[in-house]
Amino acid sequence: MGIVEEAHNVKILGSGDQTIVLGHGFGTDQSVWKHLVPHLVDDHRVIIYDNMGAGTTNPDYFDFERYATLEGFAYDLIAILEELQVVSCIFVGHSVSAMVGVVASITRPDLFTKIITISASPRYLNDVDYYGGFELEDIEQLFEAMQSNFKAWCSGFAPLAVGGDMESVAVQEFSRTLFNMRPDIALSVAQTIFRSDMRHLLGHVTVPCHIIQSIKDLAVPVVVAEYLHQNFGCESIVEVMSTDGHLPQLSSPDVVIPVLLRHIRFDIVA
Repeated sequence: MGIVEEAHNVKILGSGDQTIVLGHGFGTDQSVWKHLVPHLVDDHRVIIYDNMGAGTTNPDYFDFERYATLEGFAYDLIAILEELQVVSCIFVGHSVSAMVGVVASITRPDLFTKIITISASPRYLNDVDYYGGFELEDIEQLFEAMQSNFKAWCSGFAPLAVGGDMESVAVQEFSRTLFNMRPDIALSVAQTIFRSDMRHLLGHVTVPCHIIQSIKDLAVPVVVAEYLHQNFGCESIVEVMSTDGHLPQLSSPDVVIPVLLRHIRFDIVA
């Protein structure tokens, strides 16, 4: 196993001519794909990994300067694909990893046949003629809550993000992976994500994008999915699901898995 593979806990499952790479979002790790992977491994080579900073990674490897921008995570993704000698893949990215995949595809479009985004946002802060869902004050309060009592913040944030009560399995699962993060690293990653603005890069994307979005999502208003569709420089398609929450692949797998499988198997018809 190579250095990059080991650092990101890379696993290669199944076999097939088509490689599918799954990238998880903030506060989770590769286990968030547990409902999807069994449906893929019979016909595809599936690569799952952990973003640096996830609770399952070595915190000593987390470089606060490198991961102050999404480009740091994008370079990691490219490094993983290069080390595994992946010629081309379908990349499925959730939340921040969706935009990480988009950034990586601009640098190395040859590595991607298509990108499927789940709950993706190029900017979380509201701006002139743009609704991202958050005001600056909202974000600053979130950071303050994370700093003052991380465990309490996790307990409050998890049900809001997932869209369920604390008794639900999905909320408990997200709470577990979120709380596994080292608090200072979690805060740093959250700051990178919520302060990011990738709108200027969307027009440079050439790899086809399939945009999957919950109808109700605390972190990403549904209008953001349409914004991506209108501003991507590539062919793109949007599908809004009747799901509630920012982690629908965890909370509503019965709805999400068939949608993802359809988008994995079929390409956009121009």
